[in-house]
Amino acid sequence: MALSSDQQSQRPPSTVTDREGRTVTVSTYAGDADPLVEMYAHFDDESRSQGLPPRGEARQRQWLDGLLEDGLNVVVWHRDDAVGHAVLIPYDDTAELAIFVWPAYQLAGIGTELIRCLLGHGQANGVDHVWLTVARTNRIAMNLYRSAGFETTARERGEHEMERQL
Repeated sequence: MALSSDQQSQRPPSTVTDREGRTVTVSTYAGDADPLVEMYAHFDDESRSQGLPPRGEARQRQWLDGLLEDGLNVVVWHRDDAVGHAVLIPYDDTAELAIFVWPAYQLAGIGTELIRCLLGHGQANGVDHVWLTVARTNRIAMNLYRSAGFETTARERGEHEMERQL
């Protein structure tokens, strides 16, 4: 079931209770990489897709420094811990979306709220077109993107490209 247009984006901050009963807050983020490096330390090989997040703290910091400098970032907080991170990376008149949720917090509705707030943050900052790539075997992510209004625009090898207007 797709979200209605008024549900597809929401400007952060947003506080919700996930399906596990945890109260989380989604907010924009322009801080340093430390809380995100801590979050990404919990990602094992099964939690990585398309080589992201990178392995090792040094590589993660380098990657995150670029995202924090150039992207529009949104983070999900549970208590004092970052448990989700999404970013829009601007390219000319479009932006690429990347989203990550700490494995222990997946399948609880956090990704849905995270993507809604990221799209709202992007819209508030002049982004009008968003695209992403996803492994074609990642059915959970593909369903999340479809529910947020993304449509598949290209299928290449093991990946699908999806996009939507804001």
